[in-house]
This record gives sequence, C-alpha cells and structure tokens, in this order.
Amino acid sequence: MKVDTTRFGSVEIEPEDILDFPSGLLGLEDCRQWVLLADAENDALGWLQSTARSDFAFAVVSPRRFVPDYQVRVSRGELSPLDLTDVRQAQVLAIVGKGDRGITINLKAPLVINLERRLGRQVITNGDMPIAYELTAQPTLLKKIA
Repeated sequence: MKVDTTRFGSVEIEPEDILDFPSGLLGLEDCRQWVLLADAENDALGWLQSTARSDFAFAVVSPRRFVPDYQVRVSRGELSPLDLTDVRQAQVLAIVGKGDRGITINLKAPLVINLERRLGRQVITNGDMPIAYELTAQPTLLKKIA
C-alpha cells in the first residue's frame, strides 16, 4: 500500500503496519488510521503519519527515554478500547513539539498503543502532569514550561 506524505514523499507500507485510532487524535478525530515511521537520522525519534492526510505527521518519542519514571495515570476505562491483556504491553509515545522555548514533549496527552492488536488511543493523564516539557542538551534533564 502506498501512502503519500508531504514530509517523506511516497512511502510504501504493509496493511498490517497501520495503527487504528478509533477515536482519532485530539483535534483530528476524523484521522483514524496512522502508520509509525522510523526517523532516518535519529533512532530516538519516530513519526506518526496519517494514512488519510498527507500533511499530518507528528514526531513522537518514548517519554521514558527522557523521563525514566514517567507513568500514564488514567482510569482503566480509558484503556479498555485497546483490548490490552496486561497494561504493561502498552507502548506509550509522546508527541514532540517545537515552540519559542525549544523542543518539548507532551506528557499530558500521550499516545497509548496496543501493538499486537494495532489499536491506539490518545489519553489525557490524571493529575497535574504538565503539557510541555522542554528537552535540554542532556536527554534525561527536563524543564517544566507549562
């Protein structure tokens, strides 16, 4: 299957590589099928590319790479659509952003993915987790900015 993208050109993917987000992403509820692409230059970075909209691709990272003790705190009901047999099977990704203060990761609204079932869901974490953490030169140091 060929997916046309504005960032990567035409990309050939297998149908089994598609991740289904039945509720879409926040603000993009109509975009339900995505594919996770590796970054050619940075192994810590991936790209969540919409299969329906060539102009939507989000840089994503594992938040635990930068916040080793990061945990997603949500009600079990939030994760039930993912059909996880064990929550430890979930792959958690954070969307990377770029603003006036530099590169940030969104820890408040992570993506939780059941890779075995190819199902994903964006959730809002409970508690006072900030939306944006600024990444510094040291990958394990973060600065709260929001």
